Amino acid sequence: QVQLVESGGGLVQPGGSLRLSCAASGSIVRILAMGWYRQAPGKERELVAAITRGDSTNYADSVKGRFTISRDNGKNTVFLQMNSLKPEDTAVYYCNIRAVVGWDTRDYWGQGTQVTVSS
Repeated sequence: QVQLVESGGGLVQPGGSLRLSCAASGSIVRILAMGWYRQAPGKERELVAAITRGDSTNYADSVKGRFTISRDNGKNTVFLQMNSLKPEDTAVYYCNIRAVVGWDTRDYWGQGTQVTVSS
C-alpha cells in the first residue's frame, strides 16, 4: 500500500503565494518521478509540474516562472511553491508519484487539495 498525504492548499489573494507538500509512505522501493496536477471545474486534469529522481523538471507553460517544484528524496516528499498566483490557478491540486512497489511500477495519486485564488 502507498499513501500520499497532501497539505498546504487554501484561499489566497491574487499575487499571493502558497506552498503545497505531498509526503509518500508505504511499501515503496523507489520513486521514479513526482508531480503535481490540477483540475478546475469543467476542465480536464492537467500537468502542472513534475520532477524526476535526478531533479529534471517540467512545467506547464502557464506556470513557468511562477511555480517551482522540488523534492526531498530522503523523505519521499515533493513540494510546489506557487508565487504570483492568479485566479485561473484556482483548482484542486493532486500529487502524483510514479513508484516501484514490489515488482510493479505504478502511478499513485493523492486525495487532492483545493487552491482558490480570489480577492
